[in-house]
Amino acid sequence: MHLQDKVIIVTGGAHGIGRALCRRFANEQPRGLIVADIDFESAHAVANESHGVAVKCDVSLEQDVKNLIEQAQSTFGSVDLFCANAGIAMSGGAELTNDEWQQALQVNFLSHLYAVRALIPSMLERGSGYFLHTASAAGLLTELSSAPYSVTKHAVIALAEWVAITYGKQGIGVSCLCPQGVKTRMLQGDHPVVDMLHETALEPQQVADCVVEGLASEHFLILPHPEVAEYFQRKAGDYDRWLGGMRKLRTRLKLDSTTAD
Repeated sequence: MHLQDKVIIVTGGAHGIGRALCRRFANEQPRGLIVADIDFESAHAVANESHGVAVKCDVSLEQDVKNLIEQAQSTFGSVDLFCANAGIAMSGGAELTNDEWQQALQVNFLSHLYAVRALIPSMLERGSGYFLHTASAAGLLTELSSAPYSVTKHAVIALAEWVAITYGKQGIGVSCLCPQGVKTRMLQGDHPVVDMLHETALEPQQVADCVVEGLASEHFLILPHPEVAEYFQRKAGDYDRWLGGMRKLRTRLKLDSTTAD
């Protein structure tokens, strides 16, 4: 998919990867660029520098996502590319509260579903449309310090696969963006996993460049860290061995008190 003269929505567009996507997409001369974020002031700043339009949107609310799409359509016409990029991270596992799990589910997964649900009918009617899902390498592998993040990102990839399989022959394109560490607000703080990810962390702009290349070739997986493909193959090749290796990594990072086998 080439972006010139296309109408593009980017959620989570005010910061990090989303901001980098907006800046990079602006170079491709889209017909319309919508910078959506719950932080409207920052979204407005990004929109100004990217020749776009800022929209305040809480992606955890289905009506907000519907309103966002309707505003884009009324301003620019049919939405060609929806980048479901907004996300949150929290440390912890099964002990986190139901409210915390629900928040992760709504922002990291259901927001993607809301966009698909709202856009698929019109995309099918005209026979074209594209979804870019920011899923993270955590969706292919796991996130050692956050069960909600890992679980919801796996769900995003499952949804994207289903959409690609179900509608791929009807003109609907799908890509999943699955980087490891990226130098954004999510990669801040004092934590062993954060420290590990910093070793190979990319700048958001590098990720945005990979996205434009991946969209042009219409690859399902967009992997700014190519080594993620190798890790994924190892996981599929010997799941039990991979699980054992991840347990050892947890121990090495001192995330629990167990002893590696």
